[in-house]
Amino acid sequence: MNENKYPYHDRDVNWLSFNERVLQEAEDPTNPLYERLKFLAIFSSNLDEYFRVRVSRLRQIKKIDKKLRKKLALKPNKQVKEIIKLVKVQQERFGKIFFNQLIPELAKNNIYLTDYPSYNPDQHQFATQYFNSNILPLIHSKLITDLNEDELFLENNKLYYVVTFEESEAFGIVNIPSDTLDRFICLPAENRKHYITFLDDIIKPNLHQIFEHQRIANCYQIKLSRDAELYIEDEFEGILAQKIKNSLSQRDHGQPTRLLFDASMPKTLKTTIRKLLKLGKVDMMPGGKYHNFSDFFSFPDPTNNDALHFPDAHEIKHCIFDQNTNYFRVIASKDQLVHFPYMSFDYVQSFINQAATDQSVTEIKISLYRVAKESELTNSLLKALENGKKVTVFIEAKARFDEKNNLKWGKIFEEKGASVFYSYPNIKVHSKILLIKRKEKNALVSYAYIGTGNFNAKTSKIYCDHGLFTSNPKITKDLIEVFEVLSGKMILPKPKHLLVAPFTARKTFEELIDNEIENAKKGKTEGIKAKLNSLEDKNIIKKLYEASNSGVQIELLVRGFTCLIPGLENISANIKITSIVDRYLEHGRIYHFENGGDSKTFIGSADWMTRNLDKRIEVLVPILDADCKKELETILNIQLMDNVKARIQDAEAKNDYKKKMDDKPSIQSQNSIRIYLNQIHSSENMLSKQYF
Repeated sequence: MNENKYPYHDRDVNWLSFNERVLQEAEDPTNPLYERLKFLAIFSSNLDEYFRVRVSRLRQIKKIDKKLRKKLALKPNKQVKEIIKLVKVQQERFGKIFFNQLIPELAKNNIYLTDYPSYNPDQHQFATQYFNSNILPLIHSKLITDLNEDELFLENNKLYYVVTFEESEAFGIVNIPSDTLDRFICLPAENRKHYITFLDDIIKPNLHQIFEHQRIANCYQIKLSRDAELYIEDEFEGILAQKIKNSLSQRDHGQPTRLLFDASMPKTLKTTIRKLLKLGKVDMMPGGKYHNFSDFFSFPDPTNNDALHFPDAHEIKHCIFDQNTNYFRVIASKDQLVHFPYMSFDYVQSFINQAATDQSVTEIKISLYRVAKESELTNSLLKALENGKKVTVFIEAKARFDEKNNLKWGKIFEEKGASVFYSYPNIKVHSKILLIKRKEKNALVSYAYIGTGNFNAKTSKIYCDHGLFTSNPKITKDLIEVFEVLSGKMILPKPKHLLVAPFTARKTFEELIDNEIENAKKGKTEGIKAKLNSLEDKNIIKKLYEASNSGVQIELLVRGFTCLIPGLENISANIKITSIVDRYLEHGRIYHFENGGDSKTFIGSADWMTRNLDKRIEVLVPILDADCKKELETILNIQLMDNVKARIQDAEAKNDYKKKMDDKPSIQSQNSIRIYLNQIHSSENMLSKQYF
């Protein structure tokens, strides 16, 4: 097929469409007030990482020789300009939501975000005392007097004031220590009215204490984003891990990629700072008086009003695990599924803890992509070592922003006697897999857990993920081979049931799609349904286009960006894509193929992205148990029927909400999934699920 024949969304531009969906949640009045503030914080945090990673990548491409860029059809300058244009529009919308909707809504609830000119005498006194006691010892300042000689270094994502003076062309730089102190400070309340101020506003009226011999004219807030990538190449895993460790300090000194600045800053001052930081004009992003809205994750609620937050969500008790203390017996009898955050991650932790203390368990193997700083899971692995179990841990050294913590835990496990392996230089270990070997009746039985999300109790409370517990030899035999590959004992695995990237996953997915094409041509039952985070791989997209043209009905649920353009005549007319952004982050991957009426369903760690299929160790597991398959298919269908939080993805990326038909009920899938799981794990159903 001629690749140029087919249209694709640009992934970096389409990602902005995803972040707009987050902005829509902040705009949605049906969300509680403090949750809307959190969605603004998510939007801001997402954008910071986007500039640190994706826009930084485009800057690196700009360094490639122009002739080679042209030959490769790379147009980073054009892309960056389009990105900046779209981001500016979103930032304006962000400001309107915050100032025109959320600030008035806070005031209706007697919560006032106030600046220092509005302080009353008591608040002024409080602010001065707070500045002298808490802030002043943390202040670092620099006076820029010679624009040719002085250097200006700003740390990544830290807040600063640029301070101008009345009788001097010099200017000052002052840090805002929000990385050490709370960004929001509660001022003395008055008449049941609660006042909150930015840490920044407490600093402003006290700048004269920092620059004692200058008359302050004005101050403007700025924030610099730096390149987050570690550009490391090596061919030995041990050296790679050490090199990453040595390079982490470079990240905060990476290449500047974006300067957020107060739009009221004078043009001459803006130009001076831009040149001092060696930034291009396209790297300058005007904004309001305040930056780092990700700090609104911790915006205080002095009213303790439950109505301003999402209600506490009870955790659904797994009707089998909750009634049986011996997990090995449960899993040996029948495959079991868990679903986060609807259920507790404790089921995974308890399984590992049982393995750590069970006298019959001989060995535990696990892959860790993002290790929690402290957790019951890591404690259980250490306990297993104390109890003489053989423990093998595979740690991803290149998990962006978690490298330091992952390497720390690698060292701890090594010191305690575990066999620790790090990822290969060009391959990340992204799979979420666990294997436990246990002596039973003179035989060694293997138990497995394969999930879509990280082994992390904290993220399991906010990420929607799925996990399968099984002792099915068809699965565990393949998983043993995967762990042999990770430990370097096997080069080329030959799994018969698992889909393992970069070895068999791509080929199997293409065969599954081809099979649906053949079934469509023969008039058999056909169809593809999939839920994933991102869709980018052009070979898979071409296959889906081919399937669409063959009459295969394709329904996709893509949370993030998609390069596939659905609904195009003679290309993708039979493909529908929706996206859900709601209370929880949709993170699970489910792939379903009708297969002529004998459906096949898989879950696992891989998206349909080139990096997942070719450059990462990924594991997807077929759901062989009929009850588990029905459970997952029901969840997937509920999400595809969402008509409350689902947005339609089309050629224009307009993010229109999916319309509810008059004769159909409203379905907010995350709520409906909770109801469904409650039903199948109710005490009544539990009686029908006694397997022992």
